[in-house]
Formats: sequence, C-alpha cells, structure tokens
Amino acid sequence: MRTRWFRRREKTTEPKEGGGHPHDPVVRHARRDFATLRRGMTVAQAMDAIRSQVLGERIVYFYILNAEDRLTGVLPVRRLLTAPLDALIGDLAFDRVVAIPDTATVMDACEYFHTHRYLALPVVDAEQRLVGVVDIDLFTHEIEDIAARAQVDEAFEAIGFRISQLRRAGAPAAFAIRFPWLLATIISGTLCAWLASAFADTLARALILAFFLTLVLALAESVSIQSMTIAIQSLRFIRPTWRWYVTTASRELATAVLLGLGCGGAVAGIVWAGWGASAQALVIGASIGLSLAAACLYGLSVPSLLHSLRLDPKIAAGPLTLAMADITTILVYFTLGTAFL
Repeated sequence: MRTRWFRRREKTTEPKEGGGHPHDPVVRHARRDFATLRRGMTVAQAMDAIRSQVLGERIVYFYILNAEDRLTGVLPVRRLLTAPLDALIGDLAFDRVVAIPDTATVMDACEYFHTHRYLALPVVDAEQRLVGVVDIDLFTHEIEDIAARAQVDEAFEAIGFRISQLRRAGAPAAFAIRFPWLLATIISGTLCAWLASAFADTLARALILAFFLTLVLALAESVSIQSMTIAIQSLRFIRPTWRWYVTTASRELATAVLLGLGCGGAVAGIVWAGWGASAQALVIGASIGLSLAAACLYGLSVPSLLHSLRLDPKIAAGPLTLAMADITTILVYFTLGTAFL
C-alpha cells in the first residue's frame, strides 16, 4: 500500500463574505483545501507529491502531521521552495504552532490574527487534528473593526468603564457609570491634599518642592500606567503564578530603577542648574527614583491581584493604581524633604 506522504482535503464549505457573524463558530468558515506533509519526507518528495495534487489558490503554509495525524509543525511555502532538495521537512518546519481551537468563534479568530500576525492559521480539534484553515483575507474587515474597537475600549477600561456601555446609556446611566471612578480620583486627590498640608512646615522651609511636585507625580503616574498596561496585556494570554509574578516584578523593578536614575538625575540636574539648590536637587531626584520603583510594582501588582480574584483588571486597575501611586509619591516626596531639608 502506498505511503500517505501528502494529504489534501477538498473544500466542503464556502466561507461567508466578510467572515460572517462574529459569534459564529470559526470552523464554519474554515477552508478544507489545506495541504499537509509528513515530517520524514524530503523536499524532493514533497515537491513530487505537491505536483500530483490540485491545490487551492491560497496555500500559504504546509502543515506537518505526525503518524497519528496530529498537527506538529508548520512550513511556509517560501521556506520549502528555497530549501535543498535533500533537506528533511521535519528540519525545515517550525515546531511552535499557533492554532485556533475548533470551539473558537469568528471574533476569537480575529483576535488570534491581530495578536500573532500570521497570514493563515490552522483550526484544530481537542486532539490537535487539523480540521481546517482560516486565511487573513477572510477576516480583514473584522480585524480592522475589532482592533479599532479594542483600542478604544481598552483606553476607557483603563480609567474604569467600557465604551460599549456608554454607547447604550442615556445621560443618567452614563453618569452612574463614570462618576464612581471619578469619585475614587476625588478621594485619592483629597487624601493627597491632606498629606501635603501636613507637611506645610517643610514647604515653608523649601518652597522649591512645591514647584516640582506636579512633575514628580506625573512621572510616577506614567510609569505606573506603563507597567499596568504591560501586565494587563500579559494576563490576557497567560495564567499568572507566583513564579511569573516574581520574574515579571524583578524585570519591571530593574527597568524602574533605570528609569528612576535617568529621570531623577535629569530633574536633579535641572534643579541644581536652575536654582543652585544641591540639597533640594538630591531630595527631588531620590524621591523620583523611589516613587518610580513603587509605581512600577503597583502597576504590576494591582491588575495581577484583581485577576487572581476573578475580577476584570481593565475596569478597576487604572483608578486604583493611580491612586496608590499618587499617595505613595506624596509620602515619599515630603518625608524625604522633612528629613533632609
């Protein structure tokens, strides 16, 4: 019996124009004319097998199967065509395969394309058997629309609400959605004002601290939002563990230290050059360094904690992270000022 080196499945369903409804099962729109090869064949054998078949018009990748017909690799057409004829397919194929589960929806598939940037993605069942292929052109419009909506939604979710909620809401409902998070900002801002008033004597002795308070707060807030954004994006694709948290926190903290040295040194240089106040320059620079380190940890820890509590970190992480960063910055700033000025 002839060894089955190459397999081609005929197309059995015609994809709907534009990818269909976003909640349709993606397998309903997958092509069945995909091409598969075996790991043990050579390029010459693969080319012979391919020439004997009538392939679909949109073959971008060849998919590599093992003896149990499970997907184990992917081989781009260009890599196959430029390889030596005696090279083994198993050596040329990429073993890390990004595949869409057959339980996914059209919207899920769009997010896969948006994240991984491939021209085509395989659809597999629970046993990693190939059931179809989805091409990028099938979802072009959906990806553009979803990406645009996601960017807007994520921007608003970071400050406490979903834009889709506001589209459906009247003025009273929109007020109810937005006001609680503004109230959180008011509370944290009032607390910061109270803390600043508690250090009135420090401000009287070193008025220059008041001049740079806004800058120090802005730097801490910026770093906290950067770290929070990275954490939220990571939490979309992984299940956080203590090991992940420690590794990520170490990396972010190292970055924050460098940012603190750079920003703190720059601002301290400005204070020293512009006002000739060396002691104040050191206090402001040190405050920036410590505040950025704390803000970085808040930006990672708050969304991670919310995620572990099965809460959506994109909704509450922004206000909480900014509030904690502001309060910590005020305390660090004026505590150092009181101690050394």
